[in-house]
Amino acid sequence: MLRQILSSVLLLLIATAVTADADVDPYLWLEEVEGERALNWVERQNERSIKILEQIPEFSEIYENNVKIYTSSNKIPYVSFRGEYVYNFWRDANHSRGLLRRTTLREYRKDNPDWESVLDFDELAAADNENWVYKGLTWLQPECRLAMVALSRGGGDAVVYREFDTGTKKFVEGGFMLPEAKSDVYWKDGDTLYIGTDFGEGSMTNSGYPRSAREWRRGTPLREATLIHEVPVDHVGLSAYTTYTPERTYHLLQTVPEFYRGDYYLITDGDLQRLDLQVDVNLVGFFKKQMLINLRSDWEVGGNTWPSGALLAIDFDDFLKGKRDFEMLFTPSERISFSNLSQTRDQLLVATLDNVCARLWSYRRNWRGKWRRSEVTLPGLGAVSLGSTSMRSDRFFISYKDFLTPTSLYLVEGKGEPEKLKSTPEWFDATGMRVTQEEAVSKDGTRIPYFVVWPKDCVLDGENPTLLSGYGGFENSSLPYYSGTVGTAWLTRGGVYALANIRGGGEFGPRWHQDAVREKQQNSFDDFHAVAEDLIAKGITSSTHLGIEGGSQGGLLVGTAFTQRPELYGAVVCAVPLLDMQRYHLLLAGASWMAEYGDPDKPEDWDFMRHWSPYHLLRKDAKYPEPFLFTSTRDDRVHPAHARKMVAKMIDLGHDVLYWENMEGGHAAAANLNQKAYQWALAYSYLWRQLR
Repeated sequence: MLRQILSSVLLLLIATAVTADADVDPYLWLEEVEGERALNWVERQNERSIKILEQIPEFSEIYENNVKIYTSSNKIPYVSFRGEYVYNFWRDANHSRGLLRRTTLREYRKDNPDWESVLDFDELAAADNENWVYKGLTWLQPECRLAMVALSRGGGDAVVYREFDTGTKKFVEGGFMLPEAKSDVYWKDGDTLYIGTDFGEGSMTNSGYPRSAREWRRGTPLREATLIHEVPVDHVGLSAYTTYTPERTYHLLQTVPEFYRGDYYLITDGDLQRLDLQVDVNLVGFFKKQMLINLRSDWEVGGNTWPSGALLAIDFDDFLKGKRDFEMLFTPSERISFSNLSQTRDQLLVATLDNVCARLWSYRRNWRGKWRRSEVTLPGLGAVSLGSTSMRSDRFFISYKDFLTPTSLYLVEGKGEPEKLKSTPEWFDATGMRVTQEEAVSKDGTRIPYFVVWPKDCVLDGENPTLLSGYGGFENSSLPYYSGTVGTAWLTRGGVYALANIRGGGEFGPRWHQDAVREKQQNSFDDFHAVAEDLIAKGITSSTHLGIEGGSQGGLLVGTAFTQRPELYGAVVCAVPLLDMQRYHLLLAGASWMAEYGDPDKPEDWDFMRHWSPYHLLRKDAKYPEPFLFTSTRDDRVHPAHARKMVAKMIDLGHDVLYWENMEGGHAAAANLNQKAYQWALAYSYLWRQLR
């Protein structure tokens, strides 16, 4: 009886709270992801939008081209060195969910390698009667025979982990298996995993990630996994993991109270030793017993002041003994920044950005402990990605791309020159096209670079359909890239493409990012507006012909852009976006991003956030361009309610809006290649409808 009374009281309290919230926000019912009323609303919006967008003259051809591009067997089969093989995950028209396969490096050099199938995810999905989407492998180094395979139902971030033996090509009977959750998994050794997962009520943080890191021994129940460490519920999370090098395997734990801050610990026989590092340091790896760290702010230590953005190295054992004689391997400057690193057996590879163009450096450490640096020659001034490296040798892969040059994969052996092995097809004729790097001046006087890709015979008459893309958050850089879709759906049809390097990204190091977080977030929107205005001032386009595009954080960017400056833009593609910044921290992983945006429950934070919360900027008397928003029901990172509620509110305010929600696909909004082809056919058809 008491339990029934308490239950009734609880239900009454919940109902009262929901009713009170509904008085403020009448669209809360759209936050119920799979609620009947919400899904009926989604179905009606999908039917309406598809009926309009599929009838646009460009749609059929763009969709057919997209399918051809995405399902082509002529794509680069990117590989990873694993033991004696190179492994590749492959998707094409016959393998929409993908195929894990392998071959030898000797065979891979050939134009048509002989591949050995290891795990067919289409066959697995059919056998299990599950909508499996492959989410990656966690390998047991250095043998790389055993791996934990991550499988998502429908493409969400929550996955099932299952132990797989690449020798037998079978899942291990009675092996490790984790049920569906946002789990964290690393191998400690062949019989032990470091794990973080959902153990039930109270075991996850407010951000939806595990609160505890544990050791799980083979053959024991998951519930008996040994606790290593636990963090408070208001932390983002934590992770216990291993970093393998030929000299040593490092066992580490990182706690993350908020993005960009945390502590590192060395795990020794179950004990934790905190590493005496500044709380915003990024421990990026180990090389030849040297610990490598990248600084996000200036650090005074050991009698020196090391600058933000620097890459530092120190003997790890000496560091543990209290020495602080760091060496600075990379020195940042105003327009030159550290990007990322990797390593082979004998060389450390460091990628940097020089005014948003890539450079690559090889560092070697001789027997006397002296560093020697040399530059690796790149094909041009584009973007480079460090591919897989071999810990058994000095081999490594790099891929190079720019807006008009198909992506190419190169193999570098030792000190040799890059050898081109593979390339994507030329999906469009770039003859007569060109790329320039322009510069706009933001509201506060900051110079903002951006790239412009000019179609053939483009003239400065202000009438060119122009698509401006951006991101501007989480220290992620927007770099040149080759896209068959942009080329065939946009450039060859006469469209101009622009990519903005606004603050909030990492193009110029940590400070470029830090100048657009929390109360400074408006800087990124001002930067984006400035680029748009510069495109118009130069006669490249006009507001009538200017469209903008962004996804996730980029969705917040373009959502804010068109609600702050509706007169400046003629079209908006807003994908898997954040839009309701008053409730974002209550939805899925949103609480983990408060270091980036702020805490709307604090009046002092909401006071600046409300100026760039698109959902709250909507006005009945404004004249907005008709936007196109799309998301996924299965997105368990950015809640689909952001887009749903924005659309519902616009409709009720009397504004035209198009909306499409894929029922699967996770944060990518597409679970397979055909879905990806379709969603971007909708988007580019919409752009031509708005901007031609």
